[in-house]
Amino acid sequence: MADALGEVIAKIKDRLDILEVVSERVILKKSGSHYWGLCPFHKEKTPSFSVNPNLGIYKCFSCGEGGDAISFLMKIDGKSFMEVIRDLAEKYGYELPATGGGSSAGMRELKEQMIKACAKAADYYKTYLLQDKSSETLKAMKYLTDRGITKDIIEEYNIGLASSKYTGLYDILRAKFKDEVLEKAGLILESRETGYIDRFRNRIIIPIRNEHGEFVAFGARAIMPEQSPKYLNSSDSLIYNKSKLLYGLYHAKDAIKEENAVILMEGYFDVISAQAHGVKNCVATCGTSLTAEHIKLLSRYTPARRIYLSFDTDSAGQKATKRNAELIKEAFTGLGSIKQFDENYLALSDDKYSCEIRVIAPPEGKDPDEFIRSVGAESYREYIKHAPLLLDFQINCVLKERKDIKTPLEKAELVKKVIPLLQEINNQIVQGEYVKSVADVLEIDEKALLTEVRKKSRAMRAPQPDVSRIVTKNITPAQKAQKNLLSVFLVADNPLNFKQINEKVPDNLFSDETLKIVKSTIDKLICTVNNVKELIEELYTSFIDNPEIHKLITEMIGIAETFSGLDTEDFDALIDENIATIDKCQADEKRKQLRESYINANDDDVKALMIQMQIRDQIK
Repeated sequence: MADALGEVIAKIKDRLDILEVVSERVILKKSGSHYWGLCPFHKEKTPSFSVNPNLGIYKCFSCGEGGDAISFLMKIDGKSFMEVIRDLAEKYGYELPATGGGSSAGMRELKEQMIKACAKAADYYKTYLLQDKSSETLKAMKYLTDRGITKDIIEEYNIGLASSKYTGLYDILRAKFKDEVLEKAGLILESRETGYIDRFRNRIIIPIRNEHGEFVAFGARAIMPEQSPKYLNSSDSLIYNKSKLLYGLYHAKDAIKEENAVILMEGYFDVISAQAHGVKNCVATCGTSLTAEHIKLLSRYTPARRIYLSFDTDSAGQKATKRNAELIKEAFTGLGSIKQFDENYLALSDDKYSCEIRVIAPPEGKDPDEFIRSVGAESYREYIKHAPLLLDFQINCVLKERKDIKTPLEKAELVKKVIPLLQEINNQIVQGEYVKSVADVLEIDEKALLTEVRKKSRAMRAPQPDVSRIVTKNITPAQKAQKNLLSVFLVADNPLNFKQINEKVPDNLFSDETLKIVKSTIDKLICTVNNVKELIEELYTSFIDNPEIHKLITEMIGIAETFSGLDTEDFDALIDENIATIDKCQADEKRKQLRESYINANDDDVKALMIQMQIRDQIK
């Protein structure tokens, strides 16, 4: 049993990617060989949380938290080791040996049944739309045809129709699934009078798939004028969380990676229309506002964090653009500047910026779906190609109001609106150029405007990650040397193998009880692991229930990084120096004890004489 469980755990560890695991919860930005972000375990404004993908570990240089992918999930979700293992086994499709965890197996089975039920429902809705020839299906097909939705698009996105019957879907699925499964999947509702009825009726159905392609929820669009609300969406469930899922991502993720950019739209049909006409890298929220979880999800697919906002161009759309832009900027706080100007002659890496926000705003006043259908996808691509940065879009929106200015007071009010935007520009030369342009358009004094901007200017430039060492209590030179010696086992590019190091670092060098335990564990593990990464993983697992030793291991990894790049000669010298320090400290401690014994033995001349001789021998 234990061997079978160990095999599954080993398979899970092989599948785990620390970057993938952490980036689901933390927005990370690459800097050198590490990735940095704001620590999820304590509040901070400057990133001190680091992920090392080569070693498969994370650590916070501020609060001291650290570990591997499994310990990260344990800490952030407040779960035990086996609870995390069960979750991961379910995610990767591994069967855990029976350990009495019936409730976990039951939950997994329930989720699987819910996903299967949603898939069957999606197929039922689509088949009903395409094959039934009733008046309601013909009306729905006309609505879709008028929106440019062809049969091929219906097939591709599994668009369907829920009939007006109260139990049309339920009558089909009740024979294959329990009522509990259908109700929890959001497909049926319990009625006081007639029992269970379909949740969606007389609505066009847009199935929602997670990023793995599984059907997990539905969006339902009203087709009758008196129907309310216009859109009815599935509620959150065991398999669906609208705050963490983006519509269209399953179809868009490869294009997002290829384009290194994502287009964020407002509605299902905007995404369907764009993707069907070749603009593949677009997604939308599922009937909810954009969340920080959505942004974390997107940041995993576009390293440049290039996000295009494509909403309606009316006043409501502009408010949505502003609201979502602020949320995106907030999510990237502390990771660097938001890109604020296009470099015409400077060759700068995308790593310079934490995020790049652009706005697609065709002048015709149409939403993306309507614009693509009426003007064409090629024209839309041109607007993508020339989409202004958020700052330019916002300034231009303010400057458009100048046409309605009639008095100096109204002009002053307009200047008040544009000053906060100019204050956000970090580069003073660029800021000066923008001030000059705005002053020309508004026909005001450039120097006066610049003075106002800089007088109230906010320092927006994000500081670089603070990589100062974790603050620890004062330790003796001997303890420090002992930690150093343990840390040499964890140097990734070690010129010596584990056996050679172990021969140079015997157990009798360690006096600290905690370090003795860690050294003993390392002695056992180096017989079974093949490299430093595996050793670190096994160390974290061995002390999974001991947070203090977890922090010690994290600290040792940090020490080991400072020893990287040494050749064999220097590495040997490093070990010898720390051993010499320990020997000296041990000798000093022994002399100290002898002196104290000598002072206490003054009344016993024979004993005092013997201690004098011991001190003399120590000095020699």
